[in-house]
Formats: sequence, C-alpha cells, structure tokens
Amino acid sequence: MVIGVPKEVKDHEFRVAVTPSAVRHLVSLDHLVLMEQGAGEGSGFWDDEYREAGAKFVESPRDVYGDAELILKVKEPQPQEYQYIQRHHTIFTYLHLAASQSLTEALMASGCTAIAYETTETAHGELSMLRPMSEIAGRMSIQIGAHFLERHQGGRGVLLGGIPGVTPGHVVIIGSGVVGASATKVAVGMGARVTVLSIDVGQLRHLDDLYAGRVTTLVSRPQVLDDAVKEADLVIGAVMIPGAKAPKLISRELIRHMKRGAVFVDVAVDQGGCAETTHPTTHSDPVYVVDHVLHYAVTNIPGIVPRTSTVALTNATLPFIVRLVNQGVEEALKTEMGLARGVNVSGGRVTCRAVAESHGIPFDPL
Repeated sequence: MVIGVPKEVKDHEFRVAVTPSAVRHLVSLDHLVLMEQGAGEGSGFWDDEYREAGAKFVESPRDVYGDAELILKVKEPQPQEYQYIQRHHTIFTYLHLAASQSLTEALMASGCTAIAYETTETAHGELSMLRPMSEIAGRMSIQIGAHFLERHQGGRGVLLGGIPGVTPGHVVIIGSGVVGASATKVAVGMGARVTVLSIDVGQLRHLDDLYAGRVTTLVSRPQVLDDAVKEADLVIGAVMIPGAKAPKLISRELIRHMKRGAVFVDVAVDQGGCAETTHPTTHSDPVYVVDHVLHYAVTNIPGIVPRTSTVALTNATLPFIVRLVNQGVEEALKTEMGLARGVNVSGGRVTCRAVAESHGIPFDPL
C-alpha cells in the first residue's frame, strides 16, 4: 500500500505521524511511504533519517495526497488541506469532528474514509491512541496554568506549591479520566492543594487511595462544582464523552464569580470545551480574558512537546496502521471491530453516532 505522511500545518503543530523506526517497519512489510519534505523536523527527526529508513520524499502536500491511499496525520485536516482529500483516500488522524461541522461536511463531500484516533478502540475497548496525548495534555495543563498564574501574565500571582507559612494554590480538576488523573499527578507533585470532581466514584476512589488524603475528591453535582470553581486559583477542564461534544459544565455566570486573575485551562476544547466561555485558541495567541478570568483553550497542547508526543503517538498507532496496510482498509474494518468504531465518515456518510448527533446529520452505520 502507498502511505502518505504530509507535514502538519496547524499553528505550532510540530508533531509528525510516524517516527523513522515506524517507517522502517512499514517498508520492511513491502509498503511505500511517501513523506513531504521536512515533515519530521519539528520533532527532531530529519529527512535523512527517514530516507535511511526507506521513505520516499516529495515536495508538496499535493504530491503526498495525490499518490497515497492511506494518509497518516496527527491533527485534523485544516481548511487549506481539504482540496487534496479524494474518495480513494483513507485518512487516519485525530479528527474531533463533533467540534467542527465544516470539517465534517468537507470529509463527507470528499467521499473519503476518515478514521479518528480518538474513537478507535483496542480489542479490550480501550481508547489507546487517545490515552498518550491525554496524558501529555493533562500533565502540561498544570505547568501551563502555573505559568499563566504569574502576575506579569495577567494571573493572580500565586505560586501553586506555596512556601512554608503561605497557603499553596488551589487546583480544581473537573474530570477524573486520563487527563484528570495526569493533571492530578503533576499538581500534587508541585505541592498544590488539589480537588478533583467526577461522576465516576470508582476513579475518585482510586485517586483517594493513590494519594492517601493529599487530594480532595468530590462527586460532581452542580452546586458542588460551582462552590469548588469559585474557590479555585486554577481550574482544569478534563471532561470527555468519546466522539461527542463536551458537556458545558461551567456557565458564564460561574466564570463571573471566580477569583480575579484565576486561570481556566480547558483541555476539553478539542471536543468543544466544557465552559460556555470557551473558544479555541492557538499557541501563537493562547489566552483571552472573560470577566477577569484567563482562559487557555489551545486545541493541540501536545504539539509543543513534539519529540515526546510523536514517539508516544507512534507507539499507539503503529499496530493499527500495520493492520490497515497488511489487510487492506476494507478487510481490516470488517475484521477489526475496534478499527470500525474509529470510522467517523465514509463514502459521504457520517458513521459515528456522536458526531451525527452533534451536527444534526443523519447517522448511517458503517
């Protein structure tokens, strides 16, 4: 099979879909890997490394898409890439279609098959390709929040860990899944006062056992959430419903009652965000202020630690890529239920119920 790897074009997106070692493995299986020049440079993987691994290089994204059957990316296709996507393509990447009707419609119009990393499952029902980036985003959310709490960044001027005799900063994490647990780990390590809210009592019990009383765990209900957010210096939005829009748990009215100079990092922004005041930002312009609260809502947080992110992503995606190229896309989707669950759009149809419901588009199962 001919596999295409274009260079990512999203703002400050330095990741690449595959490492040189992954390319070497795919080539050893008698597949052709076409790469756009410089695709791996942002992650510190140079063209010569990919050439030595057996990749063939082309100069433009048009050339990558033109000859390839399977397109491997990191982030969802950007508007300038829509023109390259054709019916014969299978696009394998993070899509987050519930947050973008325009991309959903563009993929439908192309007739391609679009498989989302974030909804593809293992044989055990795990979202294995979502996990590593969620782990990175969760960890980074705390260091990002700590940075923007600095007074010269517009924050409250609070040191999360405090010092002897001074109360540490209060971090409130909404959600106890992979993002929430990863954020909790770093916040506790920094010495912050940490509160985690979730509707999953089992996950809360695990965090309570893990941190032996160093974390306050609360079952999330509207009044409980409101009270915690009002007292926070830093709020992390870490809620997720696979494939669907994130629930709007934080109202504009609640934002008004937060502390002046508090920071809200909405990691759920890929799926539309969990606050009424959330709108996507970029690494070039990451924050905005609503009612004296700093909002950070970058949609590709792991993109600025690309070396770590690219290796972690490839570790998760390569087994699925091998199935697609060795069996062929059609056969792999017939025999691998987890891969089939990853298909969000195919042949002009929306095949993911959560995406269809998010946009009021008919759901047409694969």
